Amino acid sequence: MTAPFAIEHSVAEQKRAQIRDAARIMGIDETYLSIMVDEFYARIRADARLGPIFEAEIGKNWGPHLDRMKRFWASVALNAGTYSGRPVAVHQNLRGVARGDFDHWLGLFRATLDDTAPTPEAANYLLIRAERIAQSLRIAMFERDEDGVPALG
Repeated sequence: MTAPFAIEHSVAEQKRAQIRDAARIMGIDETYLSIMVDEFYARIRADARLGPIFEAEIGKNWGPHLDRMKRFWASVALNAGTYSGRPVAVHQNLRGVARGDFDHWLGLFRATLDDTAPTPEAANYLLIRAERIAQSLRIAMFERDEDGVPALG
């Protein structure tokens, strides 16, 4: 008879499990993220400034876009690993986006969280991630040196 053994999870797997557990305690799960994404993009579409920018890019493909955003947020919030894409490259190709639009985007996101988040902790957790995303996109799109390299400070 062979000796029993245990397969230990990697540190990365343990970290992903901790993230999912913490999110679940805050009330964040895929059901909530779906509600959040649907509500947020309804606000985007109705917005006088951002609505036309998104509409010009997405057109009639809102279903696939919303599905992609739900996978994105599941990966961001739950470390689900369900999204693969290049959000920076996609956003760099958008026309009509101004630097200040990211603050407006964050304002709509914050209002969505205020109205939908299951707990204040969930709202804060998701807002911190949205702020990091907005900052990364802002740097990639508007803060480049003369060689086109994103500025890091």
